[in-house]
Amino acid sequence: MSTEANKALVRRFYEEIDKGNLAAMDELVAEDYIDHSPPPFPGLSPGRAGLKQAFEIFWVATPGQHHIEEQIAEGDKVVTRIRVTGTHEDDLPGISKTGNKLETTATVTHRIDAGRLVEKWSNKDELGFLQQLGVIPTPEGHAS
Repeated sequence: MSTEANKALVRRFYEEIDKGNLAAMDELVAEDYIDHSPPPFPGLSPGRAGLKQAFEIFWVATPGQHHIEEQIAEGDKVVTRIRVTGTHEDDLPGISKTGNKLETTATVTHRIDAGRLVEKWSNKDELGFLQQLGVIPTPEGHAS
């Protein structure tokens, strides 16, 4: 696939997640998908099944949208800088619903093979996210 086709695949991945269309993951993500980041919640399955579990939890508890700020592609990899917005409308594992508006950022690298996402590396603003959920206090005089 071309780098432009790879970028389009990643954009579609986020679009389908935003729609809550987890069935599309069967087409877009390899079954043996590897996420090199620690899982967001304990007890998730490996591979595509675990990805679908995590996104279902987030989609129900914090519905929102992924805003692609920038994409860079080379070879079989796509780097995407995203901003994610939503509202904490339902409980997350270990975190009761707050009703808070949420906004966080991430830089995500996906590797594509045979038209599917096969690997992911990401750096997310987890501290800011947890501060917005009220799990970690925000330093006085600083907005999260």
